[in-house]
Amino acid sequence: MLNLSRRSFLSVGAFGMLSMPQILRAQKENGTQHKAVINIFLAGGPPHQDMWDIKQDAPSEIRGEFKPIATNVEGIYIGECFPKIASMFDKFTAIRSVVGCAGSHDGYQCMSGWSRNQKVSGSQHHPSIGSVASKLLSPVDISVPVSIGLAEPTKHMPWSESGSAGYLGYAYNPFKPNSKMMQDLILKIEQDRLKNRRSLLSNIDSLNSTINNDSFTEKAFSVLTSSKLVDALDLSKEDPKIRERYGNGKPFKYQYDGAPTVNEHVLMARRLVEAGARSVSLSYGRWDSHGANFDLVRDHGPKLDQCVSALVEDLDHRGILDNVTVVVWGEFGRTPKINTGAGRDHWPQVSCALLAGGGFRHGQTIGTTNRLGQHVVDRPVHFQEICATLYQGLGIDPTSQTIVGTTGRPNYLLEHRNPLEELI
Repeated sequence: MLNLSRRSFLSVGAFGMLSMPQILRAQKENGTQHKAVINIFLAGGPPHQDMWDIKQDAPSEIRGEFKPIATNVEGIYIGECFPKIASMFDKFTAIRSVVGCAGSHDGYQCMSGWSRNQKVSGSQHHPSIGSVASKLLSPVDISVPVSIGLAEPTKHMPWSESGSAGYLGYAYNPFKPNSKMMQDLILKIEQDRLKNRRSLLSNIDSLNSTINNDSFTEKAFSVLTSSKLVDALDLSKEDPKIRERYGNGKPFKYQYDGAPTVNEHVLMARRLVEAGARSVSLSYGRWDSHGANFDLVRDHGPKLDQCVSALVEDLDHRGILDNVTVVVWGEFGRTPKINTGAGRDHWPQVSCALLAGGGFRHGQTIGTTNRLGQHVVDRPVHFQEICATLYQGLGIDPTSQTIVGTTGRPNYLLEHRNPLEELI
């Protein structure tokens, strides 16, 4: 067998045309707007009581420094760092009672609904939502992967989680543009030379199982020569006024070993969905506020407020908000009591999430915690119920859908399989 890497014979960097058989077998959707999910992971554990679940009646050592502000939905108040989201809250749902947190600093649960310690059998992990979409749904366009992860590499690697295929196999992993992003996606050889290498492709025995006829070969080359994915990642092609509306998230503060507050990734997610992606995930900021919690939220909060409100407004203006579900959440909440360093520590007992779009019924809050924000007193919402809702938004029925893994046994996507009935 000829030992030849994709990079050495085509030099197309991170975009391996032969690593995604589902792309090569695509059937483009005709004249329909596809369903998609944008998953914004707030790495580190965002403080629920400083964002969507303000506890104004709690004592000062729990209440903290932020005041509630009214939203455009009567009777609903959120934290003062989010005025833009407040002004259009009729398009959002705040879940104040998320339970089932694994308790570890890891994005895996937000990408899949499962704890990393929950395995199907042996060492086989559960697939992410994007990987399931890649398995079950055809690509909208053969040159755009179904699932794309924009999270930049972080020093604490679990915070750069973009989801993985788990027991589905490597072919269904999300496509991840690396830190060089555009450079790795630009074709390094002229198209005429690429055409002349078709004969080389037919001689590589290891490729026969993936590309086994001329039709698949043509599609593989169309992936390489198409500019659609590259264009979607190139923000210089975006309207400057829209770029200004999203902002850039700079300066990057409180990043340390986590992700920067890259507002442009949120805009890029919208462009990728428009280009044909069904699942786009990203990691936004570092919310692990053991110290200086309120300074961190004053920095991260308004930036998040700007890009998330811009995203929902943008999707709405383009007429696709009902087809794109947006979720904003982290791996757990934070302690009600403020510590001696003006910080909040880990609190897996309860967390929060913000949802928009997907054709769901918004302009509401779901669940309540007690006066101190310690535990749920009404309508606990399991992590997996939110993931079930994301599947529902993709057009995948989480209550009945199963997938056969490498063991040959069918597996349900989740244990808690019912979408949030309040949204439907």
